[in-house]
Amino acid sequence: MSDEQPGNESPDPFEEIIAEETDRDPDLAVIEAGSRTLRTQGGPPQADVPARPEDPALDRALREVETELASRWGETKLEPSVTRIAALMDVLGEPQRTYPSIHITGTNGKTSTARMIEALLGAFELRTGRYTSPHVQSVTERISLDGAPISAERFIETYQDIKPYIEMVDASQEYRLSFFEVLTGMAYAAFADAPVDVAVVEVGMGGSWDATNVIDGDVAVITPIGLDHTDRLGETPEQIAVEKSGIIKPDATVIMAQQPVDAAQVLLKKAVEENATVAREGLEFGVVDRQVAVGGQLVTLRGLGGEYPEVYLPLHGAHQAHNAAVALAAVEAFFGVGAERAQPLDIDTVRKAFASVSSPGRLEIVRRSPTVVLDAAHNPAGAEAAAEAVREAFDFSRLIGVVGASADKNVRGLLEAFEPLFAEVVITQNSSHRAMDADQLAAVAVEVFGEDRVQVEPQLPEALEAAITLAEEEGEFSGGGVLVTGSVITVGEARLLLGKG
Repeated sequence: MSDEQPGNESPDPFEEIIAEETDRDPDLAVIEAGSRTLRTQGGPPQADVPARPEDPALDRALREVETELASRWGETKLEPSVTRIAALMDVLGEPQRTYPSIHITGTNGKTSTARMIEALLGAFELRTGRYTSPHVQSVTERISLDGAPISAERFIETYQDIKPYIEMVDASQEYRLSFFEVLTGMAYAAFADAPVDVAVVEVGMGGSWDATNVIDGDVAVITPIGLDHTDRLGETPEQIAVEKSGIIKPDATVIMAQQPVDAAQVLLKKAVEENATVAREGLEFGVVDRQVAVGGQLVTLRGLGGEYPEVYLPLHGAHQAHNAAVALAAVEAFFGVGAERAQPLDIDTVRKAFASVSSPGRLEIVRRSPTVVLDAAHNPAGAEAAAEAVREAFDFSRLIGVVGASADKNVRGLLEAFEPLFAEVVITQNSSHRAMDADQLAAVAVEVFGEDRVQVEPQLPEALEAAITLAEEEGEFSGGGVLVTGSVITVGEARLLLGKG
């Protein structure tokens, strides 16, 4: 995204989209199979979503590491405990204790909020490390230094450096370290080696037993809590909040987004138990005003230290404005605003930081004529926020959905959130073993949309082709568009197909 605010003359990068052929990940057979048939118009890849290394030897070395990581328990197979990651931190010399941290949990908005926090801290000349999940295209995205994913070389070096210690812990535990635990250990080690001034860490799932929870975050951020991973975290917001409140540590500052009442009560009780200070969206901080602007929105935020007017945010949707308010309050709290000092942060620096924010796969435009938008919504709350943002930011006369979801998600709720928005929906599936079978998903879609509005294309390239064709039916200059959604994996693979990686 451009750092320029509205009114400046720098062109919107999406206005200069050109047709080009791009390299595609050979491991993704589904992409290789039908990619030549796509009428894609892709711009240059985003810097924060790295492509495969161009050097064949480096690419092979990265694939070897990826293969070793993939041999471990995946992120959906859990043994709720921090025992193994704590053992790894111990043999590594507790690298996570060498820098302060901001720890982020919640159901939706974690990654976007983490990126905003990182941008703000970087604008104030702090060296940052950011750990987020899942990745959109490359596993190296998960670990960032100074606002950019670590290089393939550094990713490999970090893994090789701690591999002997990983094997040592594997040998001493009932279960080997999982994929996510190893990546978490790599992130904490990379941050210590850099070294960073502050780490911005997103939980993988839950909070109390999440592998990231071996840090003691100076600031604990709780984004909105909704229903997701109910088989592991609980079936109500209150039950889920119990797990997520586990990141609140003694004497920390808690930045709490707007929450369901029962979830808020759990979080506030935990804060009292830990002698933590709480700042609540809508009371101590929040969104004062927001207006739709070209390429995003113009917001006025109320922080812990005062008001921040006319802040340009190059992201769409009310939910992103709320994420921005949470991010600003978290950074203010980190700097002691509202506790140790009353004055706000420098407004020009805040504006510059927010203007630089990007969040790949979150209402991201990857093609024009017709417009193709990607959004990684994968649960009903995320789908509702995305649908509302599309209504506000885009003037589609006819919108076609492409939906590929994971089998363990509330797909009916997700489809119901998009039903009023989509003229038709093309059901597909991504290449992940977690993907819901396209025919099974289509059966649910028919119940929600009706048979006449549902098309099934199991292969993603054909699904995109079909959706683009449907969007073009009204003519070259119509307002037709395509929204690809349902899963981060679906969005990542579509991003590659459409020339963005």
